[in-house]
Amino acid sequence: MSGFPFAFASVIGNEGGFTTDPSDPGNWTGGASGRGILRGTKFGISAAAFPTLDIGSLTLDQARAIYRLRYWAPVCAESMPPPLALLVFDAAVNSGVRRAALLVQETVGVVADGLIGPASLAAIERRVAQADLEWLCAEFLARRLLFMAGLAEWRRFGPGWARRLCRLPFQAMRTAA
Repeated sequence: MSGFPFAFASVIGNEGGFTTDPSDPGNWTGGASGRGILRGTKFGISAAAFPTLDIGSLTLDQARAIYRLRYWAPVCAESMPPPLALLVFDAAVNSGVRRAALLVQETVGVVADGLIGPASLAAIERRVAQADLEWLCAEFLARRLLFMAGLAEWRRFGPGWARRLCRLPFQAMRTAA
């Protein structure tokens, strides 16, 4: 298994099931604790990102379709080396597509506009050829960790996010095996 099926299985394993923790801004349709309706998060699909979706009734197949269309495709993960694709896809799900794109663009040294296109993909190819894929993945994860540690929610959710980031390199190594 490789590509999207592997990445989806890895990310779903990091996301977990249904939760309606009122202190989690993602569980609210308004994107902030106490703002909007508390609909929760399931399979990493949040009420903040999908305010009209019935989160509690979401099926795994529906989540898979959302992930492919809204997170995998916009970061052009299919065009990346599989280990990096997993890391960028996970960042897109956890921190948003724009943030994932900005992080990978900063990592490869192109103009960071939040949209991955031909210039970003070419820069990824050049960096893989110049350095090695392990360096690229480690640099991306370091930038992601610094971003996440700067979030106000880090005090509450940081330990879980840190465990997730620590698992990712092991999952990414399996894509290359």
